[in-house]
Amino acid sequence: MFDRTWIAIGAVLAAAAVGAGAIGTHFLRETLELPQRELETYDVAVRYQMVHAIGLIIVGVLLIGRRSRWLNAAAACFAAGILLFSGGLYAWLFTGMTTFVHVVPVGGMAWIVGWLLLAIGAISRREPEES
Repeated sequence: MFDRTWIAIGAVLAAAAVGAGAIGTHFLRETLELPQRELETYDVAVRYQMVHAIGLIIVGVLLIGRRSRWLNAAAACFAAGILLFSGGLYAWLFTGMTTFVHVVPVGGMAWIVGWLLLAIGAISRREPEES
């Protein structure tokens, strides 16, 4: 049911990661001349966003023709992690407000849970049906 939706969301988030990478190279580095440490933090946010956007696409492909709460929950965790981890770092770097950094670990935990749910969904022979 959510297969195409997760694939589409993953593709859009992957495209956004490419755009964010370009912004980092051309705007943050060359125009704003951010310190190296902040540029490295930005790079981590972009890289992790791309990895988890691809994860969303993979989950969507795995869901084609089947239902799985495990896999849908994994995809939701990946999406939440992108919002909280990468989004929190982007917000901090663009605003300078350290308050945004507080959600970053929650996003990282969402990704860990998402990968574990993907593992469960991959090995489960009989999965609970979605409602």
